[in-house]
Amino acid sequence: MKTGRIRFALIFACLLAPLVGVLPARAESSDVESAWRLLDYIGIDYEGAVENGVVVNPVEYDEQVEFAATVEQKLKGLEEKPERQALLDSATALQQAIAAHAPAADVAKLAHSLADALLAAYPVPLAPSTPPEFKRGRKLYEMHCASCHGSSGDGLGPAGVGLDIPPIAFTDKARARQRSLFGLYQVISQGLDDTPMVSYAHLPSDDRWALAFYSGHFAFTGQSLADGKALWENEAALRERIKDLKDFVSLSPQALAEEIGEEKADAVTAYLRQNPEVLQPKSSSLALSRERLAESAAVYREGDRARAASLALSAYLDGFEPVEPIVAARNSKLLTQIEDGMAKYRAAISRGDDAAKIAQQADGIDALLAEAETLLGAGTGSPVSTFLGAATILLREGMEALLIIVAMIAFLRQTGRPEAVGRVHGGWISALLAGGG
Repeated sequence: MKTGRIRFALIFACLLAPLVGVLPARAESSDVESAWRLLDYIGIDYEGAVENGVVVNPVEYDEQVEFAATVEQKLKGLEEKPERQALLDSATALQQAIAAHAPAADVAKLAHSLADALLAAYPVPLAPSTPPEFKRGRKLYEMHCASCHGSSGDGLGPAGVGLDIPPIAFTDKARARQRSLFGLYQVISQGLDDTPMVSYAHLPSDDRWALAFYSGHFAFTGQSLADGKALWENEAALRERIKDLKDFVSLSPQALAEEIGEEKADAVTAYLRQNPEVLQPKSSSLALSRERLAESAAVYREGDRARAASLALSAYLDGFEPVEPIVAARNSKLLTQIEDGMAKYRAAISRGDDAAKIAQQADGIDALLAEAETLLGAGTGSPVSTFLGAATILLREGMEALLIIVAMIAFLRQTGRPEAVGRVHGGWISALLAGGG
């Protein structure tokens, strides 16, 4: 299903590019990521600007003021949603706290809370699709990062000597505790403006995640690794708290320390950052979907609407979407019912519907998912059925793309724009070649 969607999206994007430029949805995603990165930066670096209510670094303080204002502007430009006003109110509170020279802990809490709420309201990809390979991360780090940040992550690499802004020392545990792996991934992907840190967006996403995991391990080494392994294997509550890669990469060691204590948090961080494969879900895809759906209804009943929305989205993206091609091949009506039910469920959460109604909708979707489990049997289908399901969807989406091409060419010919027709032909040919690769 994903392969078909990617190919269709690629064709569609290439067709539109010569006529309308970059798609707005991608621009919004970029704004969300940029705002999140700025909030992460504020949460970590504000303490270097203000101490005991006094500005100790005017340059750094002015930057914090600027970044907080930029966050507000980016939020104003996002799609209208019920949650957006609350985000803007939080952005105002953050600016007021910075203007009042509030304590670093208060500003960090405001910044990180706003960052979490932002991603809950405007989701962007938060985690790698598969556990990163630690050995791959080490190789990439030596190729791209060690010359500045040092082979041991101490920030003393030969290329970093004499730079106006010295490279970050990944071994700085106080700083490392405040930054999540998603934050590291964002910096690796986008770089840091006005610093020697460039963007590595040209690297595949999996490589950037591998780099984030590897560079994020330096501050958490030694005996804590063995302690972390023991904690992870023996404490069920901890495994319940960190269910998968998405939970882990968005969680800073400091936030985890507030729940289980600093010593334990450091140990678990050390173990999981070097052994992310243990976070691979062991339940079947549809079982995961049903589990997340039930959790969503439960936390909604407790009043945590943002978490309920996040779990509802995960129930679809992480649980149901991987088996969509097989369900479509065997019972297309059931596929439509589940997709429609999940969409209405997410909309109901967004509106703030009554908890009893939310629970009723969740029960209805769960029954459909149980039917899908029966349909698929104990496994997720044979390779042949998977191929046929994916091929059917790819053919359908390919036909949709073809109809769009024909309609666009006909329109452009009627309006007397032969040069644009040529660009459309160039676009679909380029997309076809890229999709074939």
